This record gives sequence, structure tokens and C-alpha cells, in this order.
Amino acid sequence: MADCLTSKFHQIPDALWKRLEPLLPKYRPSPKGGKPRLPIRQVANGIFYVLVTGCQWKAMPREFGSGSAIHAYFQEWVALGIFERMWRIALQEYDDRKGIDWQWQSMDGATTKAPLGGEKNREKPDRSGQTWRQTVGAHRWPWRANRCGGGRRECA
Repeated sequence: MADCLTSKFHQIPDALWKRLEPLLPKYRPSPKGGKPRLPIRQVANGIFYVLVTGCQWKAMPREFGSGSAIHAYFQEWVALGIFERMWRIALQEYDDRKGIDWQWQSMDGATTKAPLGGEKNREKPDRSGQTWRQTVGAHRWPWRANRCGGGRRECA
């Protein structure tokens, strides 16, 4: 794993790993046997790779493990509150070092139009009861307007 460029670039530094490891759950081998768990540092590297790059779980490099396995760990850690604990510790440390003005905060966000045009249960626009096939364009005669027998142009 250490030979690959992506894993060298996206590997948690040792100093940070020493601080993160106590926050992570400890896994024991299953008494039922089965496939052994992935190394926890490899899992953490894979999770942070996806969070930093924004790639899909299934598109992450295989050196971290399968995307579905890493995603399962991620979901478990979210449910256990691991990332919230990391965030609180980092926030407290930043407050101790630099100070946070708790009286003033701002939030950034963006609002965009929904890809499919908004909510599904909106009111329908007022239209006549005609369907598209029943309408007649300005440059066309209706198909049944000709009552002279044969083709459309035979009547004058």
C-alpha cells in the first residue's frame, strides 16, 4: 500500500494518526471466524480519501479496500458519533490556540434550482381540454376537415 502514489498522498500522517486512533472503535476478531477485518488505519485513510477528493465510494482506489466495505465502516462511525467527536476536539483545540469569537458566526451556503424543476405536487397550469393531437397548427388543416372524399386537396 505504501508504494502507490495515491496512498502516499492520502495517508494520514503519523502525528495525526496518534491523536485519531484513540477515538476510533477497537475491533476484535469475530468468534465465528470469517474474513478478517481491514486494518483500521487503512479504513481511515480510505474514508478520508473519499471525503477529501469527493469521489464515489465505488470509485476509490482498491488499495484502501472495497468501496462498499469502507462505506460500511463510514456509516458505522457516523452512527457511533466518531466524526462529531473529532470535530468537537478539533474545534476545542482551535479555540484554545487561536480563539473563537462565539458571539459572532457566519454560515455560507448556496441555493440552486432543483434539477427537475421543483416540487412534484404543484398546481397544473390552466390549459384547454385539448390534447396535443387535437390541436391544429396555423400552417396545417385538420385531418378530418376535408369532407370531399379523396385527398385533402381535391376540394376547392
